[in-house]
Amino acid sequence: MTGTPKESQAPRQMTGSEILVRSLIAEGVDVVFGYPGGAIMSVYDALYDFPRIRHILCRHEQGATHAAEGYAKATGKTGVVLVTSGPGATNTVTGIADAYMDSIPIVVLTGQVPLKLIGNDAFQEADIVGITRAVTKHNYLVQDVRDLAATVKEAFYIASTGRPGPVLIDLPKDVMAQKTAFSYPEKVHLRSYTPHYQGHSLQIKKAADAFNVARRPVLYVGGGAIQGNASAELTALAEKMQCPVTTTLHGLGAFPETNGLALGMLGMHGTWYANTAVQYCDVLIAVGARFDDRVTGRTDAFAADAKKIHIDIDPACISKNVPVDIPIVGDVKNVLSKLLPLVHPADTKDWLSTISQWKKEHPLRYRNGRGIRAQYVIQRLGELTGGNAIVVSDVGQHQMWTAQFFTFIHPRSHITSGGLGTMGFSLPAAMGAAFGRSDLPVVSISGDGGVQMNFQELTTMVANKLPVKIFIINNGFLGMVRQWQELFWRRRYSQVEMTSPDFVKLAEAHGACGLRATVTDDVDAVLRRALDHDEGPIVVEFLVEKEDNVYPMIPSGQTVREMMDVPDGDAGSDKHHEDVTERLVIVEKG
Repeated sequence: MTGTPKESQAPRQMTGSEILVRSLIAEGVDVVFGYPGGAIMSVYDALYDFPRIRHILCRHEQGATHAAEGYAKATGKTGVVLVTSGPGATNTVTGIADAYMDSIPIVVLTGQVPLKLIGNDAFQEADIVGITRAVTKHNYLVQDVRDLAATVKEAFYIASTGRPGPVLIDLPKDVMAQKTAFSYPEKVHLRSYTPHYQGHSLQIKKAADAFNVARRPVLYVGGGAIQGNASAELTALAEKMQCPVTTTLHGLGAFPETNGLALGMLGMHGTWYANTAVQYCDVLIAVGARFDDRVTGRTDAFAADAKKIHIDIDPACISKNVPVDIPIVGDVKNVLSKLLPLVHPADTKDWLSTISQWKKEHPLRYRNGRGIRAQYVIQRLGELTGGNAIVVSDVGQHQMWTAQFFTFIHPRSHITSGGLGTMGFSLPAAMGAAFGRSDLPVVSISGDGGVQMNFQELTTMVANKLPVKIFIINNGFLGMVRQWQELFWRRRYSQVEMTSPDFVKLAEAHGACGLRATVTDDVDAVLRRALDHDEGPIVVEFLVEKEDNVYPMIPSGQTVREMMDVPDGDAGSDKHHEDVTERLVIVEKG
């Protein structure tokens, strides 16, 4: 007998909100950072029935977005943000732009007014798709519930593949109330988006040939080596070739800085010997780096005599800022794996000896002062942890000192805002990292200016008992701006002196522990107490020297010849670089 199928045999109709939550589960999402509101309330109602997704109620949508970035950077997974329409959506824009500049995979889900009201200036309406078009890898406005599951699948695929980045999905209120059968796609097919992973074999062979005849090679490593999980291959290549390695700000940790081949960070505030080695190398291999202006200085003088090899998954990055001789488009892990058997140990003994001498002559250093030196605080933090920590720095002088004086030995152990330079990044990003990682202590380092921009997320940490160590380097100034005003604006200190609250009392008002160090002898004690504290977050304020500068420094748009060292040194003199050239002639002659 035939007839209408029983209702139980037909696919169950679900609302868009339930489909969204089930799609997140299908993507393996376990943590969502967000803030509810009217246009997204139906999704929050659906979340109520799915406790397997842990929702973190942040205190500001920008904080939620930075938290998703920190989570993504620390874990390698895609961070997820869920907010309402209008101001909820626009408050995420800075975090989205930050993720876009630094290639961080996040998916941002924004509520939106009903479709029929879009464009009518409805309550809490904002054209978030239009607003974020320039700072997302892709974005969507869902107009039919039947497209929702496929849209989520595409969003996570686009965010996490190729050169990672943020993707936004705008979710109109009426679409989320519509019903349809739920079916989650297994695969994604996008004809216009096909990341190239393998690398051209002929180009790899050319790179190997160039590498094999190099006498003064340098590996220049960016954040792509960490995003591509290529640290093991990078280390193997460097050790086989006996090739020195310098890293960008985002590349820190890709190569262990305890390795004798490590040169530390290069660029505007990089080590003297890293910048000098790059300037005088004969082959420069860029791995997952984009030749940023803070690295290159004046581009026509950057490694001017070197043959340049560039490995990157994003073809748009290659020769964008600096022309290269051998471009290789592909996943850095795959390309390095193919390059490794084609190279043989190079004759770099004299080159390494010369660099070793440079390290002795021009180490990272700072003068002892009457007060606490920020460099000393960070150096001692590295020594007390043995480099076994996830360090999340904010933006400014302390960021550069962290890059210089903390010894990074693990990939994904250094998190910061690079391309956009977002003050207020560190505290919420450290929170996100702590939700993703419990194997290492998480440390947030901020200045007294930046920490005040998102300090509200301390309450989120307290509510979730996150043992994040929050270190505030307080010099009473917007330190990096003050440094530039001192060096380039005749010490005309315009609007850089900071009045700050009592951070210890402020921490206690949020329900956290607060400490303060005022003299150098306090530093070890408060660091040890903070590292041992595991009952929620702890805030430590260090009152440091007020007018201290970050050195070395290559002024913007200048070259290595204009590099400024600690004032009592002569690192930037032309005479010294003449001596460098003479030494390199000896290396070349063998």
